[in-house]
Amino acid sequence: MRGITLYENRVRLKSMESSDFKKWRKSLDMSQKDAAHALGLKRRMIQYYEKGERNGDKVVIPLTVRLACYAVAEGVEDYRGPHRKVHRRDKDEKPTKADVPLTVGELEKANEGVDGD
Repeated sequence: MRGITLYENRVRLKSMESSDFKKWRKSLDMSQKDAAHALGLKRRMIQYYEKGERNGDKVVIPLTVRLACYAVAEGVEDYRGPHRKVHRRDKDEKPTKADVPLTVGELEKANEGVDGD
């Protein structure tokens, strides 16, 4: 099976290559800054993932980031759990800064002054 290594009844998925990560970003016409915002990362991490190394050490793109890349590519704007509607972009629409999730700091700032339950 391509992209999968079997280990004694376990399946270990191989990591996304740095070139594939960059292709993902470019296929969505996103800048590194936009990709970082969409994935909730610092722009520097996007640069490390695209280069495939950090200070001479190999950088592995975590499963959580790979899954987030897939979700963004599929148009998922937000996921709030099972039994709740998944918010998606229109199929032909490219992600914009307004489409990507807020960072924790942005969310806290947006919620300032809002009364809770």
